[in-house]
Amino acid sequence: MSDVHLIRQGALAELRLDNPAKMNALDVPMLAALDAHLDAIERDTTVRCVLLTAEAARAFCTGADINGWGDLSPAEFARHWVRGGHRIFDRLARLSKPTIAVLSGHAFGGGLELAAACDLRVMATGASLALPEAGVGIVPGWSGTQRLMRLLPEPVVKEMALFGHRVKAERALAFGFLAAVSDDPRADALALAERALGLSPRAVEITKAMIHAAAGEDRGAMVEALGSAAIAASADRDEGVAAFRAKRTAVFPGT
Repeated sequence: MSDVHLIRQGALAELRLDNPAKMNALDVPMLAALDAHLDAIERDTTVRCVLLTAEAARAFCTGADINGWGDLSPAEFARHWVRGGHRIFDRLARLSKPTIAVLSGHAFGGGLELAAACDLRVMATGASLALPEAGVGIVPGWSGTQRLMRLLPEPVVKEMALFGHRVKAERALAFGFLAAVSDDPRADALALAERALGLSPRAVEITKAMIHAAAGEDRGAMVEALGSAAIAASADRDEGVAAFRAKRTAVFPGT
C-alpha cells in the first residue's frame, strides 16, 4: 500500500503523507503515489482546493529517505532521483487548484521543498524548517536553492543550507513564508480552504496562473496556457475546427 493517500471531502482534496515511523521521509513509492494523485486531482474538475497533510506528531516531513538514494550511482541519482522528484514537486507547484501545506511538525530538506511547492503554508507552533543536506554530503535537489529563494530572503536560505541552522515557525512567519503559525494548523488551513471554496473556481485558476507567470514559476507555459484558454473561447477556434472537420477552407470572422 502507498504511504501517500488521497482523501476526498466534497470539493476539498487531501493529500496525506502516512509514513510516521520514518517521520514521513519520502521514498520512491511515495513519490510515485504523489505523482499519480496529482494527476487525478488535476483532471478532477470537482476538486477546488487541496490540503497537503501528514500523519506524524513531530514532523511534517524530514526529507528524502536516505535508503531510497544512498546506493544509487551518480547517474541514477541525478537522472532519476533528483530530476524525477523535481518534476513531481514542479507538478504540485503548478497545480491549477489552490494548495495549502499543513505543517504539523518539522519540515526538513525535501519536506521543506515540498511545502514550498504549495501556495500557502500553515505551521505548528514550535516547529522548524531546515535544509540539512550538506550534513550527509549532498545538496538540496528538489528546488531548495531555486523556488525557496523566491519565498525566503537569501541570507535565511544560506543560514539553513550553508550553516545547518533551523528556522523556527515564528521567524518564518515574520518573513511571509507562512500564512499562519497555530496550535491547530489543520483547523487554520481548513478555514483558509473554506474561503477558497467560496470563490469562482475558474477565476481562482486563472489568477493563480497569472501570479505564477509574474513570479517566474514556469512563465512560458503559464503564458501559453492563458493564451490558449482565450483562443479556445473564440469564434476563430470554432471556425477552424469546423473547417478542418468539413475539409474546407476556414473563413474566420472579423474582429
